[in-house]
Amino acid sequence: MEDDCRPLLSSEQTGESYSHRGSTDSLDFKAKRPFYVEPRNIVDDGPQERVSAEAAILNSRVHYYSRLTGSSDRLLSPPDHVIPGPEEIYIYSPLGTAFKVTGSDPSSKNPSIITIFAIWNTMMGTSILSIPWGIKQAGFTLGILILILVGLLMLYCCYVVLKSPKAIPYVDTSDWEFPDVCRYYFGKFGKWSSLVFSMVSLIGAMVVYWVLMSNFLYNTGQFIYNYAHNVNMSDSEFGTNGSEKVICPSPNPNPGGNSSISTILYLSSSGNGTSDVSSFERWWSKTNTIPFYLIILLLPLLCFRSASFFARFTFLGTISVVYLIALVTIKTARLGFHLEFHWFDTSEFYVPEFRLLFPQLTGVLTLAFFIHNCIITLMKSNRNQKNNVRDLSVAYLLVGLTYLYVGVLIFAAFPSPPLSKECIEPNFLDNFPSSDVMVFVARTFLLFQMITVYPLLGYLVRVQMMGQIFGNNYPSFFHVLVLNILIVGAGVLMAKFYPNIGSIIRFSGATCGLALVFVFPALVHMISLKRQGALRWPSALFHSFLIVLGLANLVAQFFM
Repeated sequence: MEDDCRPLLSSEQTGESYSHRGSTDSLDFKAKRPFYVEPRNIVDDGPQERVSAEAAILNSRVHYYSRLTGSSDRLLSPPDHVIPGPEEIYIYSPLGTAFKVTGSDPSSKNPSIITIFAIWNTMMGTSILSIPWGIKQAGFTLGILILILVGLLMLYCCYVVLKSPKAIPYVDTSDWEFPDVCRYYFGKFGKWSSLVFSMVSLIGAMVVYWVLMSNFLYNTGQFIYNYAHNVNMSDSEFGTNGSEKVICPSPNPNPGGNSSISTILYLSSSGNGTSDVSSFERWWSKTNTIPFYLIILLLPLLCFRSASFFARFTFLGTISVVYLIALVTIKTARLGFHLEFHWFDTSEFYVPEFRLLFPQLTGVLTLAFFIHNCIITLMKSNRNQKNNVRDLSVAYLLVGLTYLYVGVLIFAAFPSPPLSKECIEPNFLDNFPSSDVMVFVARTFLLFQMITVYPLLGYLVRVQMMGQIFGNNYPSFFHVLVLNILIVGAGVLMAKFYPNIGSIIRFSGATCGLALVFVFPALVHMISLKRQGALRWPSALFHSFLIVLGLANLVAQFFM
């Protein structure tokens, strides 16, 4: 009652300072409520709900409050007692209609379990195929330690990004993303640099997708051709014998003459000559023809004005990852473990436990754990915002365990001897022949998934780039076509001349991670603490070390 008796133009605040009322901590639903109409004031409950004269008077009163001061000034906002909770809010139209606000219903938010798996599903990308290769490059023991350490660092930096908008006072940051935070602290430089590095991560992912789609389409076509023409290529590939064949696409010229390895080409006598096979290989080449065939399919899809159709197939990502985990489990159970620990010396079939090539793994992991440019949006849909940090930590734990599971099992099960661990490919599916039925299913799943996700990535690139440059997400068909040709051209060139997804992932991961994972989050955190007078030297030292770490991660990629 005491609050109701205070004059409207009084500069006094009740229970809190004006600065606190303007901070993001006070930006709850009360500060942003639309006009409220009580249910009893809804005259007609039809599709166009008419409001009564009493509701119209209340609307005029709210408009009067809003004209007394600027929209950013909360001093003269409508009192809380005249605006009920968000679950009973209606939006008033000047035409005399009112509509229920459904988005403010807490039931429309996701529970923690949905949020956790949404983060897990978003992070699970093509990097999972390169984790065994990365562990091989770093060494088995050092690779496991690096995976855990990088996961923890990425989690902390993601936590800093998540809480960065809330540390900005006097500004409504409820719809901000991290690039907006960078613009607030660093001006146009922060805005454009964050956009550039975000483009690096997206276009890098699209290039990796093109290389993988060329790979999967090639192997899928090879499987179908061999099956249709009764061609047996099992003995033409350098690898193990037996029912669970594992191959080494790039064998050592001196394999040691092991008797269990066959290198003799065998073609079954089905009336198909070698010339037929040569003709097929000429027109169905992984690097010379397949990358160009994909242009016919994917370039028109990139030019779609909306990507909503392709968003319906995002569930295929979850199915693909689950199938990959099942595939790894079955293959490991059949192949068994093949491990020997050589701490620093190299042997014929095994790699040392600690290798100087470990930055290749850190580059891959930087992209594998990268979700920093969209974590704020994902967490907005969480029903209980107090659990954001906990849910983020659980999601990172699940992602880390998934990477560990796949990486450790593939490395441990790789048959050494007769094959060397050095044969593990940047895409571990390449270590299985095209005739393997289970791997054929995995490649087909992944191919279809990537065909549907690739236009979504192109749409994100177009929206961010065209929106910032032209102020329009679709300025014209010509602009969009030129952008898409450049993106597709980059993918075709890499698929033809350098189809090494491990190196592409580590370079793009280290590049975008430098800015969006290490430098900007650390600087934002230190500047925010300094403005609050809470920056201490241990925190400054640690976050400066993160910046140096990100820079060293990028520089090291050029010396590997």
